[in-house]
Amino acid sequence: MLTLLRPVGILYLSSGLLVLAQFRGHFSPRMNQIFLTPSRMINRGVGLKVEGSSFTLDGSPFLIIAGTIHYFRVPREYWRDRLQKLKACGFNTVTTHIPWNLHEPRKGWFYFTANLDFVTFVAMASEAGLWVILCPGPYVGGDLDLGGLPSWLLRDPKMKLRTTYKGFTKAVNHYFDKIIPMIVQLQYAKGGPIIAVQVENEYGSYHQDKRYLKYIKKALVTRGIKVLLMTGDDGEALTRGHLTQALSTVHMRHIKKETYDTLFSLQGRSPILMMVYTARSLDGWGTAPHFADSHMLKKEVREMFNASFSLNFYMFHGGTNFGFMGGSASLDNYLPMITSYDYGALLTENGEYTPEYFSYQDFFSFSLGIPKHPQPDSIPKATYKSVITPYYISLWDVMPYLEEPISSVKPICMEKLSVNQGSGQSSGYVLYETMIISGGLLTTKGHLQDRGQVYKNNPTLRILVENQGRLAYGQNINKERKGLIGDIYLNNSPLRKFKIYSLDMKTKFLRRDLPNIWKPVVFKHQGPAFFLGILRMGNYPRDTFIKMEGWTKGVIFINGQNLGRYWNIGPQETLYLPGPWLRPGSNEIIVFEEFKPGLQIHFTNMSHLGY
Repeated sequence: MLTLLRPVGILYLSSGLLVLAQFRGHFSPRMNQIFLTPSRMINRGVGLKVEGSSFTLDGSPFLIIAGTIHYFRVPREYWRDRLQKLKACGFNTVTTHIPWNLHEPRKGWFYFTANLDFVTFVAMASEAGLWVILCPGPYVGGDLDLGGLPSWLLRDPKMKLRTTYKGFTKAVNHYFDKIIPMIVQLQYAKGGPIIAVQVENEYGSYHQDKRYLKYIKKALVTRGIKVLLMTGDDGEALTRGHLTQALSTVHMRHIKKETYDTLFSLQGRSPILMMVYTARSLDGWGTAPHFADSHMLKKEVREMFNASFSLNFYMFHGGTNFGFMGGSASLDNYLPMITSYDYGALLTENGEYTPEYFSYQDFFSFSLGIPKHPQPDSIPKATYKSVITPYYISLWDVMPYLEEPISSVKPICMEKLSVNQGSGQSSGYVLYETMIISGGLLTTKGHLQDRGQVYKNNPTLRILVENQGRLAYGQNINKERKGLIGDIYLNNSPLRKFKIYSLDMKTKFLRRDLPNIWKPVVFKHQGPAFFLGILRMGNYPRDTFIKMEGWTKGVIFINGQNLGRYWNIGPQETLYLPGPWLRPGSNEIIVFEEFKPGLQIHFTNMSHLGY
């Protein structure tokens, strides 16, 4: 059994990591937690509780050893594999977030099937012997577009996200009415694996409304959430993000004296949970990839466990920003995120073991006495024969077959387009078309978000605008409307009378009934166009990686699934193609290339992410 600790002094190491010392009694990190698993605990009493400076689970001392896996970033067919690998490494808990924007992409239209069936994911975690910490939002961050908030909220010009503004709370209440009853049935007391729920995410860093966190807590509790509630912030924001009757956890790598002092002032000698311990940070298009010092990470983790910290790895397994789910960051400038969410995690983007995985497995076994579990075999990969794309359709040839364009005197931003039953357009591209009678200087005055290309054909002026991902965090998320968000000027005069085409690149967009207008590829063609190729294979499709060598920038689809963006500026050079998304025989590949196409689509059995 783990001895409960009562620290009466502190010691600071050179790394800046706080270590508790001068304990009353002997401290040993070795423990026996093999019986504290969902399958063994049939007769449930109290769940996860704070007892002095430690956690207890059903009255027994419990150390949280957690790792984050996002079910929506992993093909459903591989959920069990990833969860079993988490357990085999020595972890006892999985943390996951619920992205509102994926579950309710259109107002009032909810999706909880296929890759969004989080109830099945949680059930699989329980079967794998894992507890669950759930982060239902409404804002979850997670480097997602708008931090996981649905973009249709921004149709309201007065919207104040993450506040008690009535337009926001009304939408949250409707969303929570749908998902919280599903979560309630998965809680510890009802035989499920959920032992804790996080209230919002890093609100102390945002802090636009003092009443907001209390509102979210009440919204959870009144709907039946009874497990331990947590908040999570970095050191300086802990006080602003603290809630009474909820445990404050830490979202940062190094804990300094000020952090511990703040935690003590908020909740006494409570257990310390490093809720977001990050191996590295996200990578953006056109930037150098981030690296992590694995030796330093191992040293810090050892020190944290020696200090009886609980810990959550963000990410244990990152997965992929399939489609357009990835957001952007705002550092020195706007930084759209790459498609891969490999994140330097203990499992690679496609679920491969890393050397760090085995290092931590050995550490958990030797230092914490956690028995090693059988490891799932590595998933086989394949290198397929390169595919030629012999046919293409220019974007201009497709336009007559798109949905009826919206006519407007002035430009309309993506979120306010009257598509998707009034929910606007959330992602992809928007094409604006107008007529001009003279040439001159075209200026945007900051009204183009994010990336626009201008085409002129006699009197027709077209502007193709791409949403590269809304900010995932920060004070400016309320401003994250995309497309043309205001007037465009020719010689300082605003342009008028637009036709606006929605190019959301969803499955319905690709599956529309088109006549046979594919034309043989002319390799001199430049400009936005769709290219068609067929990948043929045998009876057992395997994982592979697509290498768009020679192509410039665009999006690639396989059997209607949006794999995400590619861009020759790097650092990412390959796109992950899961084997379950392929089928024996013929597989349709459609590429939307914005500039200049390559000659072929290549495949490899190795990921190339620039590091």
